[in-house]
Amino acid sequence: MSERRIAVISAGLSNPSSTRMLADKLAAETVKELAERDIQATVDVIELRDLAHDITNNLLTGFAPAELESALNTVYSADALIAVTPIFSTSYSGLFKSFIDVLDPDGLTGKPVLIGANAGTARHSLAIDYAIRPLFAYLHAEAVSTGVFAASADWGGTGDEVAPLSKRVEKGARELAEAVARKDAVTSSDPFDPANYLGEGRSFGHLLGGLAGE
Repeated sequence: MSERRIAVISAGLSNPSSTRMLADKLAAETVKELAERDIQATVDVIELRDLAHDITNNLLTGFAPAELESALNTVYSADALIAVTPIFSTSYSGLFKSFIDVLDPDGLTGKPVLIGANAGTARHSLAIDYAIRPLFAYLHAEAVSTGVFAASADWGGTGDEVAPLSKRVEKGARELAEAVARKDAVTSSDPFDPANYLGEGRSFGHLLGGLAGE
């Protein structure tokens, strides 16, 4: 069984939040879909509300504090990304956009992404396609065709009966799993690992020995 890593970004402001609930549902269903394809997946969840001050400091100074740097590396090294934001004023939240702004512009190139969003009313569901999807297209990420939107009614049992939230979650997760299965696993590279530039199993001792003519 091969292995993959899924990074999950949750931009909810409250704790608990419906944004995190949707993120967890998408992650769990994706893990299930990958297991059916003989792929074992681990999930790393990044709660942006816990990084809000670090994100602001990064925007002001250009330097990422350690915890934010770790979160960014988690996103870069993941095989796929699930990104979920609440909808404020017909678009993604400011916290969500601020995190995207501190990402390396090339950090998501070619990475499969499943977009999720939530708001009080289904009238905001189009925000996925006119606001969030173009954002990831700009970053050259590969967002799957299905974006999953959840309105308050979806949690109260009075949501869309033709295409209930559970079915939308299944469809989005299936598309993400298929996209992940088509790609090779991401391999992280430590620029300070001598093996990356000296060769596997070699060290500075080998290099110095070679320079000395040994």
